[in-house]
This record gives sequence, structure tokens and C-alpha cells, in this order.
Amino acid sequence: MKTLSFTFILVLSLSFAACTSSDSKNEDAEQETMARLIDLQDFFKNPEKSSYNISPNGEYFAYMAPYEKRMNIHVQKVGDSTVQLITKETDRDIAGYFWATDNRIIYLKDDAGDENFALYGVNRDGKELKKLTKDGVKVQIIDDLEEIPEFMIIGTNERNEQIFDAYRLNINTGASEMIAQNPGNIGSWMTDHDGKLRLAITTDGVNSSILYRETEADEFKTVITTNFKESFNPQFFEFDNSPILYGTSNMGRDKSALVKFDLSTGKEVEELYKDDENDIGGATYSKKRKVITSVRWYGQKAERHFFDEEAKAIYADLEEKLPGVEVAVSSVNKNEDKFIIRTYSDKSRGAYYYYEKESKKLEKIDDVSPWINEDEMADMQPITYTSRDGLTIHGYLTLPKGVKAKNLPVVINPHGGPWARDFWGFNPEVQFLANRGYAVLQMNFRGSTSYGREFWEKSFKQWGQTMQDDITDGVEWLKEQGVADPERIAIYGGSYGGYATLAGLTYTPNLYACGVDYVGVSNLFTFMETIPPYWTPYIAMLHEMVGDPEQDSAMLAQYSPSLNADKIVAPLFIAQGANDPRVKKSESDQMVEAMKERGVDVQYMVKDDEGHGFRNEENRFDFYEAMESFLEKHLNAAEEVSASAE
Repeated sequence: MKTLSFTFILVLSLSFAACTSSDSKNEDAEQETMARLIDLQDFFKNPEKSSYNISPNGEYFAYMAPYEKRMNIHVQKVGDSTVQLITKETDRDIAGYFWATDNRIIYLKDDAGDENFALYGVNRDGKELKKLTKDGVKVQIIDDLEEIPEFMIIGTNERNEQIFDAYRLNINTGASEMIAQNPGNIGSWMTDHDGKLRLAITTDGVNSSILYRETEADEFKTVITTNFKESFNPQFFEFDNSPILYGTSNMGRDKSALVKFDLSTGKEVEELYKDDENDIGGATYSKKRKVITSVRWYGQKAERHFFDEEAKAIYADLEEKLPGVEVAVSSVNKNEDKFIIRTYSDKSRGAYYYYEKESKKLEKIDDVSPWINEDEMADMQPITYTSRDGLTIHGYLTLPKGVKAKNLPVVINPHGGPWARDFWGFNPEVQFLANRGYAVLQMNFRGSTSYGREFWEKSFKQWGQTMQDDITDGVEWLKEQGVADPERIAIYGGSYGGYATLAGLTYTPNLYACGVDYVGVSNLFTFMETIPPYWTPYIAMLHEMVGDPEQDSAMLAQYSPSLNADKIVAPLFIAQGANDPRVKKSESDQMVEAMKERGVDVQYMVKDDEGHGFRNEENRFDFYEAMESFLEKHLNAAEEVSASAE
């Protein structure tokens, strides 16, 4: 059972003494050997192999690897080194894939970044390749119907570009049949463990309702209606398909907890797990044994709680065999005795392993990026600081390896979303910047997810205001600690992070030496006028979270950087995908025009074959090469690193 639910995120898809010197540290020990200058392409080229999945029968691996510079699907038999290339896409990376049966693989690909992902089917030998959905139509996967090999359930906006109807699709022929028509307010659908469509979630833009039916012959009936700020988010049905749901809920609490919810009464019946500091995330379960196994959430790093002793024992064995790295199960066969394991850390993209439950045999398959030497990478240290109005802001500080944490050039890197968050782990942008001699600060400013409802709601109608203050306060904190050279601080971000870059240059013009805006919003009016059609049902929510163009027009005008470009004095570099459906190219165009009218230095890169972020390898290289030159010119980091190393 697969479920899709709407999350409004703009992103493409990231104590201080622990990370700096103290009086008790030995000065000689602090001065490590400075890392060599690593080729830029090593950070940003495609992985050698990634996204491993095991077939339902456990006999084959599939994985993604480059073909003609694009990530394509390869297959090999377990225990056999012979590899079969089964797709040959050359215009665009495959966005994702999964095994539909032991013989057939389903994958998604869009056109030049337009995010209208089409569905394709191909046999494991590369034959019978077929496009299963129409051009210009966006597809959601509702259920892969594991027990019904020739079919899956998808949602498409073919009939109405703003909403998604549910279809039963033949994965071999592409023939489809509508099984539920969206009346206009359903944001997502959900099936039970037998693949029956029994749940729908509606929205009027602000209020959401859970609709339920006992069988597919029955009419959907409303179970509960809540404001979008308070909700129960279903994840899966009870294993006997009774009207009990597992899901996360923040109803009556600040931090979302894992709960059981009774659809027959519309009430929560049991709280299964909570964390006092963070929202609980996704739960996992055994399809074979029909038990809930674990729940996962994020604090400073990933956390996990086990409900099931068998799953707990597997992880304990893996962590003993793979010390010093984070471990996750990325794929399992239908019999649940053969696993693909993924490792990672802040200094490595990690590796894939093959694990057999009964024998506890663990074999390494491949490193994701074997050219990355983790001994040359920098530590990503969790940090906290206090905002000017008393909030605890969590984040990560990465310091260049082998350089004293004093008077460094700094890149402030706010995340996209904004209702997302940065995570601990390998980040190629951060490691690249650290290797070039920059300290990098990422912060989960107010509105960042996983810190509870109150922290999230504090971001509403605060673009450019207290959200930006949280970023500014992080800069001031770095300066107070002596890490940052006040004259050499840059700000760089993508999507909302791009907006934060523009806002930082606009509303704190003397704080930053320069800024890099990557597919960022510049005008809050035009941004909301040009959202993708399938976001239209959520426009009222957007008005409540960002601002109403009529009622809040003065505020939106005041905090739209392109309308206030006269305040900017620092050099700016802007990068944009021409086909971006979320943040239209016009957002960057108008910012560039406003800057040019002022005579302020602005560098502009547009890629005609990209959307919301650059996926094609050669475009990534171009962008980061240009950013490297831009930062070096305006922060002169290379000279400082050289001096520090002498």
C-alpha cells in the first residue's frame, strides 16, 4: 500500500563548544592537516550507483547508475556480476522507480523539469518498454497493488489539472479505468491492505476532512473535519482492514504523536509513541507478519523506537556490524528475509549492503560515491542558539577541515520549504563549501518542521520578518563566537532559501558581502499568482500562511525583495530553471531587472532544460563553478585559507 498526501513545500526535494575550540583544548591538536582542494565535480557528479531495490522474490537487484550522463535503471541477479542496462533515457534523469512484479519495473520521468511526471513500465530485461500515462499529465502513485501483479492504482490530473482522480492502471498495456472521480476537493486517496480505495482526504484550502467508506460499493462519509493546523495524518489501516488507522496526530497536543484512530467513531483510541521535543514521523510495519515494527523521527539526528523485537534485533545486528555510521533498511523482499541496507554519515554518501536475516550474512554491494574520501570531509556539528525573542533555534555548523574556527569566511545556508528542515548527513553543497574554506551555518528557523505546531505556526505571515530574524540571529551568534569574519559573510539558498537570500540582502543590507539566490521567490504577489494548478485547492491555506494579497497587501509589498531592490547594495548571483513550475522564471527575471535598474552587480544564469533545481549533471557543474567564482571574488576565501595554513 502506497499513499500520497499533499505537503506544501517549495523545496527541490539538509552546545557550540562541541564544534569549536575551547580553553581546554590543545592548540596543536586543534590545528589539523588542511584538506586538499578537491575537484568540484567530485561533489556534484552523479553517484556511481544508487537507489538499490530488491525484487519481490529476492533474486534480483535494481539500481540507478549513469548512462550518457543520466541516471538510468540497471538490473543484476543476486550473486551474479552480469549487469543489464534496462533504460536509456538521455534527456533527463529517471526520477524514481520500484519493482511492480518480479519481472516488471515502473519508473517516473518528467520533461525538462516541468514536474509533470509520466509513468513508464519496462521488463527487467529491458524489453516491453511502454509509456503508461499521457504527456502533460501529473501522476501520483496511490497503491502498487503488490498482490494484484498486473495492476496499480494511480491518481492523475488528466481530467482537471487542479485535482487528481483515481484510476486502476494495467502496468503492461497502459489501459486505465477511473475508479473514483474527484468531486473537486479531494487532496489525496488511500487504500487498505487489500488495495481497496477506502479513504479520501478533502480540503477547502483551510479545513480538511477524512472521508471513509466500509467497502468500495459504499459512499464516502465524513469522519472528522479539522483546521489544517490541527490534524490526524493517516499512514495505514489496521492489519485486518478494520476501520482503525495508524497515523500521526497533533490534535490536542503540540508535538505530533503516533496514534491509533477509530474511523467508526472519529476519535483517537490509543497513543502509541511520542517524543517531548519533536514531532513523530513515519511508522514501519511488516506486511508478512502484520505487525507494526518501528517509528522514526528527527531530533539533531535520526531517531527510532521499536515496537517489534524481531526488527529491533535486525537493526542491533546491523549496527554492530556497521559501527560509526547511520544504518537504514532501504528495501526488502516479499518474504522479508533478504534486505538492502543503506549506510551514511555527515562525511560520506555511504554504501549499500545485502543482508540475509536467517544467516545474518552481510555483504557490501557498492559505495555510492567511492571517490569521496571521508577523511577529507568536514564534521557537521549540531548546534543551537537563541533567537532575539527567546526561541531555541536548532541547526548545523560545518567548519573547514584543518583551519582554526576564527575569523572565517562564512556561507549562511537557509533551507527551502520553508515548511521543511535541514538534517544531519552528507550534504555535497556544504562539504564543497567547507572544502573551499568556508564555514557553513544551516539553521532550522521558525516554521521548520518536526519541532511542533507552535514553532511551525510562528512562521505564519512572517516571510522576511521574524523568520528572517532567526537567520540574522544565527549570523550574529557566529560573529559573537569569533567564528565569522564580519566582513566576509555570504548568504545562499534555494527555493524559500533563495527568498531568504534576497530578503537578507534587502532588509539587512550591511550584513552580507554577497548573496546567491537559486530558484528563489522575489515577489510574494506574483509568486502566488503563478503557483502550479494542482496547488490551487490550497490557495486559502497559502494566504493564511504567507499572506492574503488583498487583506495583507501592504505587508506583502513591504517584504517582496523585487519591490524593495533599492535597499540592496551587495553583489547578487541568481540561478533559475526556465521550466520551473513552482517558482516561475518571472520571479528571477523581475529581480534581475530591478537590480540592473539600480546598477547593482547581478549575475544571472538560466538553464532552458531545467525546472525547480538543476538535475542534469552538466548544469550542476556550471552552477557550482559559477558560484565558486562568485564567492571567491566577493569573499576572497582562498587567500584566507592559504594564510591560515601557513
